[in-house]
Amino acid sequence: MDKVLVSGVKKPVRMISGVTVVAVMSKPFPCPHGRCMYCPGGVDIGTPQSYLEDSPAVMRALQYNFDPYDQVRGRLLQYVAMGHKPSKIELIVMGGTFPAMPRDYQEWFIANALEAMNRFPRKKLKEPTLEKAQFKNEKAGIRCIGLTLETRPDWSKEKHVDWFLHLGATRIELGVQTVYDDILLKIDRGHTVKDSVEATRILKDAGYKVVYHLMPGLPGSDPDRDFEMFKEVFENPQYRPDMLKIYPTLVIPGTKLYEKWRESCYRSYSIDVWIELLAKIKSIIPKYVRIMRIQRDLPLHHIVDGPRIGNLRQVVQEYMKKRGMRCKCIRCREVGHYMLKIDAKHRGKLRLEKIVYEASGGTEVFLSYVDDLDLIYGFLRLRIPSEHAHRWEVNDKTAIIRELHVYGPQVPVGEFYQYSWQHKGLGKNLMLEAERIAVEEFDKRKILVISGIGVREYYRKLGYRRHKNSFYMVKYI
Repeated sequence: MDKVLVSGVKKPVRMISGVTVVAVMSKPFPCPHGRCMYCPGGVDIGTPQSYLEDSPAVMRALQYNFDPYDQVRGRLLQYVAMGHKPSKIELIVMGGTFPAMPRDYQEWFIANALEAMNRFPRKKLKEPTLEKAQFKNEKAGIRCIGLTLETRPDWSKEKHVDWFLHLGATRIELGVQTVYDDILLKIDRGHTVKDSVEATRILKDAGYKVVYHLMPGLPGSDPDRDFEMFKEVFENPQYRPDMLKIYPTLVIPGTKLYEKWRESCYRSYSIDVWIELLAKIKSIIPKYVRIMRIQRDLPLHHIVDGPRIGNLRQVVQEYMKKRGMRCKCIRCREVGHYMLKIDAKHRGKLRLEKIVYEASGGTEVFLSYVDDLDLIYGFLRLRIPSEHAHRWEVNDKTAIIRELHVYGPQVPVGEFYQYSWQHKGLGKNLMLEAERIAVEEFDKRKILVISGIGVREYYRKLGYRRHKNSFYMVKYI
């Protein structure tokens, strides 16, 4: 690994995927539908719904009284103290159903989070407006390259998606939890499978990257049914998310599920069953999907039933390795992780791989640079929207680039490192190939990009401009 990148750097894994993740938490606010059977936390104990007071993310947020500016500034200062050079920030807003909060609070929260990047390392001077904070961040020293919001399927319909664009969001995490209506009813989830299907399509047609939260082990399920759920998610084109967070069901005191457990009406699987199940799930994940997390980030002492293993992903990976099983998800193939753990100067021979699949009424083209070890260096998601796309910018000649990402160690904006893959032309080549495919294979002449605010300058260099009165970047070909 390039000494410039890792010399004196603590926890280099934090920047090995090409970005620096900064997670912030909104203030405690009740969920719009009530509380799910398994859900801990909440306003009554002073935490956002589904989080506990001694969870790492909550403790950081409490330290700053849930102030977004101070949370971002504090996290960036921590990264700098560890030797990092944060430049490309992936901002994640946690804390329950953020879109259900008052809209003026949402605007204030995002504006202050962006302003903390704009002014870093200085403290807040005055209250920023969202529009000004976004404009300044386009050319700031520390830029927001992506904004993620958490929500529910029934809070991700057309009017909600329009609001997400106003806030500058580029990725949405959907609390789908299961694809079985009988289980959704049993756990008091408050939405249906139809809501999940509809939200997925609306989001993709608007250019969003979609993350599913899925919970194996819920009441009414079993290991076989859980495995069939994941097969359904990727075999049925109504679903096919881009990313996954797999959260095995945990029994936590203070929840309705805990009361069921005390009454012997619910029991989790044994740890051996969990590991085998998760290994089987990982073995069927398509190459266009990234498993972002396996297991909730909760202190283990709260868990009275369910897998009490903090490094569950690693345990499952070791189980798979011993049995000759392989996960082909993006996270398991990232070149940066390979460089960090195995070969610091790995320079594979790259080839462009193309995967085409149907999803949510449209067509997806997944382009990626891979090498002879099947390591992934960068990828692009191109969508031909469904006929139901609701955004006014989308017509029958439109294609949407939903994601562009180059892996390996994060290289700050404007810099160049020898043993890194960013700023070497991979992103530009992926864009050119996507444009060619859109024109030659699908007869599309208008290319939209759902760009992170801090990436707009990059797209301008590739001939894109800000679509008038719109969040998107656009190029006519």
